Amino acid sequence: MKNYVVFISVIVAFGGLLFGFDTGVIAGTLIFIQPYFGLSEVALGWTVSSLLFGCVLGVLMAGKIGDKYGRKKVLMLAAFLFLISSIGSATSKMVLVFIFFRIIGGVAVGVASILSPMYIAEVSPAKYRGRLVSLNQLAIVSGILVAFFTNYLLVDTGINNWRWMLTIDAIPAIILFFGLFFVPESPRWLVGIGKIEKAMAVLLKTSKDSEATLRLEEIKQTVTVKEQASYRDLLSPKAKRILWIGVLLAIFQQITGINTIMYYAPKIFAQVGQSNDSALLQTIAIGGTNLVFTVVAMLLIDRLGRKKLILLGSAGMAVMLISLSFLYFQNITTGALILVFVLGYIAFFAASFGPALWVIVSEIFPNKLRSKGMSITLVSLWAACIGVTIVFPVMLDVFSGAATFLIFGLICILSFWYVWRFVPETKGKTLEELEKELIK
Repeated sequence: MKNYVVFISVIVAFGGLLFGFDTGVIAGTLIFIQPYFGLSEVALGWTVSSLLFGCVLGVLMAGKIGDKYGRKKVLMLAAFLFLISSIGSATSKMVLVFIFFRIIGGVAVGVASILSPMYIAEVSPAKYRGRLVSLNQLAIVSGILVAFFTNYLLVDTGINNWRWMLTIDAIPAIILFFGLFFVPESPRWLVGIGKIEKAMAVLLKTSKDSEATLRLEEIKQTVTVKEQASYRDLLSPKAKRILWIGVLLAIFQQITGINTIMYYAPKIFAQVGQSNDSALLQTIAIGGTNLVFTVVAMLLIDRLGRKKLILLGSAGMAVMLISLSFLYFQNITTGALILVFVLGYIAFFAASFGPALWVIVSEIFPNKLRSKGMSITLVSLWAACIGVTIVFPVMLDVFSGAATFLIFGLICILSFWYVWRFVPETKGKTLEELEKELIK
């Protein structure tokens, strides 16, 4: 049973790997596409963020069509869009064409960002749910690392190097598409459309026989065919508090600065005198740190809990960013010192906010509102990501790294206070138990 749940979770988590690759690969291409397309700093920010506009569209689509057609079929559509985006952006000769295909990739990222963790949460036993949903984050950071590594390997392949970097994305897209043929539909979605026997068959494969009947009855109590949830239901007094927790957590995850490091790491290192090759090599160190500490989070998230991890991570991230700011204020910008604090920041994020956010938002919403609640939450996440991604290169150029990293450090402190004050702990409880506890 446990092996089967892990097997299907790993396949679905390939959506996260593609998510990570698509968001990470742009970092290695920036220093090549900027002169190729003749982009200013502002135009570069908009070009990089084009993927994120697609993410917002994907998230808005995913909730509705995921409820109508099922998690599995819509994830297969996302895999196809990843493939189209990879080939289209790699062969672009005009910046508008490049942006168009990056937006298509963004739609796929948006769909995967909501449906991959949602599906895994819906098939996982409560005892292992945090760890299994964290597989999605592990896949995301693995995708980022693969992107950084392939960028480094392909940097000396000539003037078309950035095209080859983008083409690699087609491989995991094909794996996800065909892998999904071996994955069953979510039992909670099956109950929602009245296919009780099929839902029971899936539950028997994903939980002990003695627990399957009990879980089916719990699901039936919270998901019925007649109840058609709407976005308005999220604004009810009982659900509004949960929605705000999801939205603010998602915004904090982004405005603490993670994607500025992921997207612009080569640019940061180049600014302090690193060569292009050296800057790309250091991004591999960032990707490796991200991966290792995501594994640490997976080992701890069902033991310490989601809330404690985010509190520890927010505190550590604040220390790293403020220290980084101090180096810039003192004009101590040697590559080694910058790298130490950047890696420290990545480690604290990867061991906390990175996986914990995806776990919490896949848990806190009631069954009938989960897709819609996650849609609004992740639209907020991508909107925040767009804002930070567009503004960061301008901030780095106008204010220098000192003020920029100090601002992000202060936001981490604010994040610590909010999580400590308002966010509930969700570990060790079934989704139905959490629904009864949180929607009072």
